[in-house]
Amino acid sequence: MLTYVGKGYSEAFTANYDEVIKRLVAGDAIELSEGPDDVCAPLLGDADPHCLWASVRERDAKAAAAVSRLLGRQVKNGDTIELDAALLSTFRREFKKGTTREACGGCEWFDLCSDISRTNFSGVRLTR
Repeated sequence: MLTYVGKGYSEAFTANYDEVIKRLVAGDAIELSEGPDDVCAPLLGDADPHCLWASVRERDAKAAAAVSRLLGRQVKNGDTIELDAALLSTFRREFKKGTTREACGGCEWFDLCSDISRTNFSGVRLTR
């Protein structure tokens, strides 16, 4: 979400992601969920939706651990995070430094996300 600029797996995926981002920009909290979430929903109709793969579950666990360290508390399924401007700034700063990117290894979007963070998140859709 930190580096989302409107690119994704398909038109349906990006249209859905745009709606998720609009809800967050409007002030909705982020709800953590194990397994497929609102972002993954358009992919569930695929023959082999990658959001169900073990590698994605492993990435999600690594991302949750990184967020837990950053927040100073354990996050778990069902928790919510109120994303205000200060927290978003902290998440971006730490992402850019690489301290929260353990989950990014092996991701096909790694280079795009790295480029976006190098440009100080220019063009991202999640703003505060």
